[in-house]
Amino acid sequence: MALLAPAVAEAGAPEELAGLFMQGCLPFAGKPAALRAWAAQMGLQPVPEQARTAFLHGAPGQAFDASADGIKLVLASSDDGICSAVTDHATQADVTAALEGALQQAGLKFRLVIERDDAKIGTIHDREYLAADDKVGWRVLAATVKDPAGGEAMLTAAPEVPAAPAKPNP
Repeated sequence: MALLAPAVAEAGAPEELAGLFMQGCLPFAGKPAALRAWAAQMGLQPVPEQARTAFLHGAPGQAFDASADGIKLVLASSDDGICSAVTDHATQADVTAALEGALQQAGLKFRLVIERDDAKIGTIHDREYLAADDKVGWRVLAATVKDPAGGEAMLTAAPEVPAAPAKPNP
C-alpha cells in the first residue's frame, strides 16, 4: 500500500469503503472475471497504469476508480482472485467500526483472528478476520495507517479454502 500523507478523515469515507468492499469484493473474491464484469456494469473506470501498478503492488490485475461524493475509492482486482477496496482518508477506529458493522448487517459470522502492526511497513496496522455465511468463507484484512488523524485504508478479501478432511489411517 502506498502511503499518503495523513489527513483528517472525511466523513463517510469508512462507510463508503466498507460498502464498496461488501458489494465489490466479498461476492467476487476468487472470481476476478466476475468482479471485472460487475465493475464495468457499475460504470467504474480503470485507473491509469501507474496507479494500477501501485494498488496491485506490481501483481497482474486491474484497478478501478470507484470514487463517489468527493471520497476517493479504488477497487483493485488481482488476477489470483484477491480483491481490495482502498480509500485515502480514514482512521483505524472508523474503518474497524464500518467493516464490522457492514459484516453484521450482512448477517455474516466473523471473528478477529489476528491484530498486529504490519511486518513490512511499520506505519500500518493490520486486523485479520475470518468471515462466512452458510456457503462461503473469506479471509478479510483491514490495513490502516497508525496515525490518529487517519490516512490510507485498505480492506482486502480472499476466499477461505476449507481444510481438506483428514484421511483415516489405514
